[in-house]
Amino acid sequence: MDQEMTLSSYHQAAEALDAQILPLLQRRLDLAGAFARQTPPGRMPVQDRGWERRLLSGVDTDVNSGMFLRLMYRDMMETASAYQRVMADAGEDTLPHECHEVFPRAATVACQGVEGAYSQAAADRVFPFADITYTNTFEGVFEAVESGRCRFGVLPVENSAHGSVVQNFDLMRRHRFSIARAMKLHVNHCLLGLPGATLEGIRTVVSHEQAVGQCSAFLKERGVETRLCRNTAMAAMQVAQGGDPSVAAIAQESCAALYGLKVLKQRLQNTDNNYTRFIVIEKDPVVFPGGSKISILFSTANESGALERVMARFSCLGLNLTKLESRPEEGSDFHYVFYADFQASVEDADVRRLLCSLQRDLPLFTFLGAYQEV
Repeated sequence: MDQEMTLSSYHQAAEALDAQILPLLQRRLDLAGAFARQTPPGRMPVQDRGWERRLLSGVDTDVNSGMFLRLMYRDMMETASAYQRVMADAGEDTLPHECHEVFPRAATVACQGVEGAYSQAAADRVFPFADITYTNTFEGVFEAVESGRCRFGVLPVENSAHGSVVQNFDLMRRHRFSIARAMKLHVNHCLLGLPGATLEGIRTVVSHEQAVGQCSAFLKERGVETRLCRNTAMAAMQVAQGGDPSVAAIAQESCAALYGLKVLKQRLQNTDNNYTRFIVIEKDPVVFPGGSKISILFSTANESGALERVMARFSCLGLNLTKLESRPEEGSDFHYVFYADFQASVEDADVRRLLCSLQRDLPLFTFLGAYQEV
């Protein structure tokens, strides 16, 4: 090819070739769609990997561009297969629809910890008139919602600086619930000590592991011992009850007034861009108006390329995955369960068709909720 080709002439040549290729690609998709539409509901056959390998083996890889040509060909087959499976009739649609109920301002809400916990601050932001019940553990929040003792539960799931609260992702597989709302809370950690304590005299710091991770630079600089606690507000309570001026807690500033402590230092976190994302759960799936985010839990066949093929279905619809979290499946040999968030409306017909196809095809699929993030 002419080495003196300009950008303009390259674009013209590429457009001329694309004009020939695009109609053929459209015919390839039409063929996949026609096969999908004539297949009985729930009877879409397993993808024929042997046939695909035979086709790919016919691509000449001896030339310089051979591997790239094979990659383009494989992507075309994967896209056609993803389109085929999304377009197939998945049978009965059991997904919830958006309701006309307004999201409540007052409700019974379960939170982990004690008064002054960040979960309580999140609950107060979502429910201005919340009747809060506190539990000792995150699992207690799930159980309070499942039993009907509280209509809603508030749980932290990830932090912008320190990553996911993996314990809650593991608990999601064991409990029945639906996500009704999500919110992001700016987290400002403070060092709280007894009234007579000084910053220089602190030898031990107590807090939740997420708070310790978010304030790791400060803790390393001070060279103090760290002690983990189930909740930041519980840590403040322990310091108040312990009576040792060399022990301090990392918690939010409001805990100082609650437990008779004083603020020794503010803004301990490694970055001011420190946000924790919370989800609001309830027992039964209710989709309140304005939901623009969907969460699902799923597993794939334990074989090469299985996750890539699932992701191709989202890509076909131009859907933006905002989170993909993997967790080891209990009792399995290196098999994983995936948690995914993506931006979409559950009322979109293409999205519903996608979700129904995943429910039909995957070994494990759970619709966790369609909701608004505030």
